[in-house]
Amino acid sequence: MGGTAGFAVVVFGGLGGVVAYLAGVVGLRDLRRLRRVGVPALALVRARIPTHEDRALPPRPLLQFETEDGRVVEVFSPVPSTPRHPLPDGGHVQVRYDPADPRQVLVEGRERRRLEYGFVALGLLMVLAAITLAVAVL
Repeated sequence: MGGTAGFAVVVFGGLGGVVAYLAGVVGLRDLRRLRRVGVPALALVRARIPTHEDRALPPRPLLQFETEDGRVVEVFSPVPSTPRHPLPDGGHVQVRYDPADPRQVLVEGRERRRLEYGFVALGLLMVLAAITLAVAVL
């Protein structure tokens, strides 16, 4: 493979790798920040009726909690309900929220660090593959 097609593969592969890497790094940074400055709260899990516009599968429930200053906040759960870790309607779950922006929520014990590390690893792998292809093409 060479020429314009090879160059396009190198550029798009490298850019995709950088984006995946940065997504993982930002996700890990946000997890650490919420663990450090997040305020603990007990959230009520509220099921929602999925509509035809919902693209998230499985649908994410709503979490309703009260902030330290007495505001009631309702946000979509950052993690879906799964058979292994259910979020049943009417149940309670421990969360940490950002006091500066209570819509930023972390569900305790469900941080999804592996997913973020996967993005970092995939991004690095794609960048290395793009560099290898660039050396071979050029």
